[in-house]
Amino acid sequence: MTNAGTAAAAAPTAVADVRLPRRRGIELALIMLAVTLSVYGYCAVGMGRAGRVPPGALAYGAGLGVLALVAHLAVRLRAPYADPLPLPIGVLLNGLGLVLIYRLDLETPGDHAAPAQLVWSTLGVALFIVVVLLLRDHRVLQRYSYVCVVAALALLLAPSLFPAVNGARIWIRVAGFSIQPGEFAKVLLAVFFAAYLAANRNALAYTGRRIWRMQFPTGRVLGPLVTIWLLSVGVLVLERDLGTSLLFFGLFVMLLYVATGRTGWIAVGLVLAVLGAVAVGRVEPHVGARIADWLHPFATIEAGRGPNQLSQSLFAFAAGGLLGTGLGLGHSVLIGFATKSDFILATAGEELGLAGLAAIILLYALLVERGYRAGLALREPFGRLLAVGLASILALQVFVIAGGVTGLIPLTGMAMPFLAQGGSSVVTNWAIVALLIRVSDSARSQYDGREAP
Repeated sequence: MTNAGTAAAAAPTAVADVRLPRRRGIELALIMLAVTLSVYGYCAVGMGRAGRVPPGALAYGAGLGVLALVAHLAVRLRAPYADPLPLPIGVLLNGLGLVLIYRLDLETPGDHAAPAQLVWSTLGVALFIVVVLLLRDHRVLQRYSYVCVVAALALLLAPSLFPAVNGARIWIRVAGFSIQPGEFAKVLLAVFFAAYLAANRNALAYTGRRIWRMQFPTGRVLGPLVTIWLLSVGVLVLERDLGTSLLFFGLFVMLLYVATGRTGWIAVGLVLAVLGAVAVGRVEPHVGARIADWLHPFATIEAGRGPNQLSQSLFAFAAGGLLGTGLGLGHSVLIGFATKSDFILATAGEELGLAGLAAIILLYALLVERGYRAGLALREPFGRLLAVGLASILALQVFVIAGGVTGLIPLTGMAMPFLAQGGSSVVTNWAIVALLIRVSDSARSQYDGREAP
């Protein structure tokens, strides 16, 4: 061997020093754009309703801007490599939700929900900041998976001790204060499912019996997971919270598919979902009525009883057309008591039109996609499953709610993430965004200083 060859062999392999951009400036610019669009929407409502800018526009913009700026500083300090898109998307959706709720408040003088929603949004951003600052590594959550599942089951059982609201026992109401524990339980169950599947993914994928070209894991491995899922869904069915039941079932099936890579689980999940829907629809009058309204949305009009909520929602979407009637100029308040929660998307469809509605759906799709992207970039299974689970929660909620108010599937009574009135919902959604930011920071920082494989 020549001297040159020997030197080349002895020399260490050079590793390119690649410093990944942190992109916090992009995040700040997008946050400023999100706050500007929200303030513009607030002003547009006032111009449409009264021909002048609302007197609280400056305070609304300042409040939303300060919250967003503090959240951005927390990310810049503790998660410098995080994806720059989730936080601005959350700010824009939350801001638009406040605008729509304020717009509907003008039609309901006795029910002002926007101030309360702003308080809950502040609490949500505060929880976001706490999670980003204190949770330095998402893998810490894996140690507390069983604590999470016990807490989730306790939260799901708690509303059964309180009176039903609109036919469902999903609320805890004490001295005028109310929360929906199921919203927090879904995040805790996502942590448990991700931790359990990450620890047992090989046994789930490669052991057990093969039946009809499907590899079914042994009961020892799959049993605990199915038991927890059945308990959570069983409690929700007893409490008549069927929307969250569907959400938990979809989350369970999707994570099982991601963990094992076997598409057969999706087929099994669809079959079980259809069988469960038929069974519950026959034994539960409330669900049966929603299925009947879905199959015949104009039946009440034909019977001379006037339009129901679903038909009014369809009328609102039709009235919006391509570009909408303009903020503050629609009539979706005719839908009734659920206008600010279940059917707030109908207000967006009527006053922003198909173009605005498509933009909102794309924002949700982009947020979900960034969650999946962060999960795929991670090398360890728990973070990957956690990111996919959290993003899937948002995806399933948007699909179920949008499908229900447009007549694609029966109504389920869930709240649109960030847009709809609901304190527990907006706080939980901010926690989900915080966890996705933490996961995305870990996903990118693992490549800092060297080339990604």
